[in-house]
Amino acid sequence: MAEPTKRLPALPAERALKVISGRWKAVILYHLFDGPRRLSELRRLVPDISQKVLIQQLREMEEHGLLTREIFRQVPPRVDYSATPLGLSLEPVLLALCDWGQRHAAELNELDRVAACVIRPRRREAARAG
Repeated sequence: MAEPTKRLPALPAERALKVISGRWKAVILYHLFDGPRRLSELRRLVPDISQKVLIQQLREMEEHGLLTREIFRQVPPRVDYSATPLGLSLEPVLLALCDWGQRHAAELNELDRVAACVIRPRRREAARAG
């Protein structure tokens, strides 16, 4: 793993928030929890993000060890993004945030405006079980 170009805070909670902060990082990581994705798949899954911002967020997450990028030498070239074990370790954290977001919406009588927290089995676990 490359040395992060930007210094991260020393306080662990602040460090954690810095690594996953940003409008799209948690959403991107959520989509990588169930297996590798190509850039075009991520673009479809997160339609409101621009290509430039998506690539920027992916680079930052790779720099912080949350995902890996695998380049396949073929025509046309293919690049897969996968959550690392460190990135996958954030799954319970993001699901807890999702649950809290639902509770918050319920408290404000806005539950009809939020999506459900979906827990999907990982592709590799489903493949082993089947």
